[in-house]
Amino acid sequence: MSAAQAAPGQPGAGTEHAQATALAGELFAPGVGAQAGPPARPAKGTAVPPGASTAGGHSHGPGDRPLAERFTSTDPDAFGVPTGREEDWRFTPLRRLRDLLQPFEPGRLEVEVEAPDQVEVREVAGPWVDGAEPVGSVLAPADRVSALALQRVRRAQVLTVPKGTSLTDPVVITVRGTGEPAYGHVVIDVEPFAEAAVVVDHVGSARLAANMELRVGDGASLTVVSVQDWADDAVHVAAHAALVGRDARLRHAVVTLGGDLVRVSPTVRFAGPGGDAELLGLSFADAGQHQEARLYVDHAVPHCRSRVLYKSALQGRDAHTVWIGDVRIRPDALQTDTYELNRNLLLTDGARADSVPNLEIETGEIVGAGHASATGRFDDLQLFYLMARGIPADEARRLVVRGFFADVISRIGVPVLTERLTAAIEAELAAVAA
Repeated sequence: MSAAQAAPGQPGAGTEHAQATALAGELFAPGVGAQAGPPARPAKGTAVPPGASTAGGHSHGPGDRPLAERFTSTDPDAFGVPTGREEDWRFTPLRRLRDLLQPFEPGRLEVEVEAPDQVEVREVAGPWVDGAEPVGSVLAPADRVSALALQRVRRAQVLTVPKGTSLTDPVVITVRGTGEPAYGHVVIDVEPFAEAAVVVDHVGSARLAANMELRVGDGASLTVVSVQDWADDAVHVAAHAALVGRDARLRHAVVTLGGDLVRVSPTVRFAGPGGDAELLGLSFADAGQHQEARLYVDHAVPHCRSRVLYKSALQGRDAHTVWIGDVRIRPDALQTDTYELNRNLLLTDGARADSVPNLEIETGEIVGAGHASATGRFDDLQLFYLMARGIPADEARRLVVRGFFADVISRIGVPVLTERLTAAIEAELAAVAA
């Protein structure tokens, strides 16, 4: 056995692993190939005079018509029952979530919260009275399932991080399905100048319609990671709504590994200048799984920044991922800086990835705005590059996929999840190789 093939624990194994990882990293280095991000130089040239509105759009824009507002309502019947012909539902296999489109009597949903002593944790009962509780203060439902969940959920978990508090350990919320249909609601309120990280872990089996509201106060910082590690039969449709204050920072990550159908729709709005939002996504779809992310970033105030990075790997027949990235820059959102990037890696035949970036710009005074999307098969040249250096084919394959996801995992920035996500990716690859 050569040094390059030394088994773990034998002399040379540690060195070889480090070298192999470095080689894989070269293939996915920032700015190289699929990892290319926003341009180094801001986009200053537009056909729109400073201070003027485009009165139109870019990519799926409305042309010379005024931009329509996104429809929202707390009344489920205002949306009607989708048929699959609507733009918001055309990629979703509605037959697999029909029961969530109608009111139902909710079953049991177990929610456990592990939080440091500084965090105030409450469970509040509905129905909600305007202004009495923070439930519904950030969320404006944009689809029927979200409106039904807001109207019919019986209890909500409300977490408040007091002003100026800096948490050293993450808050962990475990949502455990019991196999019954259920509604869920979580509110995370980070008061001004506080810092917190929250992991929302979904496990078990459920048919869940849920909402999550995030309020990031002025000068505050919040990292939220929603992990969908469901059993194979779970169906989960969720809306996440965030309001980012002046000079505040939000890092929002969606990690989807399990479930039959998972559809998560994050929305971000800015309440004051200087807000910064980073939206991250990692998903690994196996045969028959449908994983969908529909993002909406609404820039309505000046001097804010947003970055979107979502990556998916797919393997197996009828594995399907959907990514919709909508970014709107309104007339008053001067000096906005935004970029969204989606990458999809097809590991086997029979998998499908749909990717639709949309960018609507209503002012010419921006720092930069752009998007990129690419879907491709496993690159045989990358595999050959590693195998030519003595790395076995199976290990080379794992290294390439690990490198593909590495920047997303590192940007999530929650150490307790790093090892878990890496192990989950390895397990997915081992399953298809078996």
